[in-house]
Amino acid sequence: MKILVLVKPVPDPDKYNEIEIDPETKRIIRQDVAAVVDPVSRNALEEALLLRDDISSKTEEPSSVAVLSMAPETNRDKIVECLAMGADRAYMASDPAFGGADTFATSYVLAQAIELIAETEGIGFDLILAGNESTDGATSHVAVQVAEWLKLPHASGARRIEVCGAPGETVIKITKKTEDAVLEMEASAPAVVSVARDINKPRHISAVGIVKARKKLLTVWNNSDLKLDPLKTGLAGS
Repeated sequence: MKILVLVKPVPDPDKYNEIEIDPETKRIIRQDVAAVVDPVSRNALEEALLLRDDISSKTEEPSSVAVLSMAPETNRDKIVECLAMGADRAYMASDPAFGGADTFATSYVLAQAIELIAETEGIGFDLILAGNESTDGATSHVAVQVAEWLKLPHASGARRIEVCGAPGETVIKITKKTEDAVLEMEASAPAVVSVARDINKPRHISAVGIVKARKKLLTVWNNSDLKLDPLKTGLAGS
């Protein structure tokens, strides 16, 4: 099973009092604020790693976890952290043309990057995971929008995910809590699911993980690689 996790570096929540907004562009001035992997992105990655290891222990089906992020190259070390945590490989979409994007433009870039992976590497993901909402934007939009771009079924706020069925007939089962009920849903793979923060407790990064991360593939694309219409990305596409 092939799992992709959408990961977002965000300003360190402990440094929010230091964040400033550019008065002209209305964008966050990020240069002097430390970034971290968004906490709920770490939950999504942890869930992917748990699913990968569980499936690998029960079947001979090769399973892997990749991460994808739209972020400046200055956040490269945060994506390397995801590799150290246990992801098998990583991709970044990084270009000044992507800066200032709202969720619509962000999801477009991510969806196009996923399609590029399929075209150039022949990799089709069975499950795409993401955090339900980031700590900086808190919109809960991106995962759903990516699913819509890719025309895939999607569910949000998952507190439990199960993978059932044989290869090629995979079913994703999701449990979600609302104010009034516990909902149980299922979809045939491929599907997009965003996870709630209480779905698990992310593992710590080990020294061994850091060493292994240095040998794992991290592919960085700019817009010359993705060939996206600049009017659909960044501020212009927002």
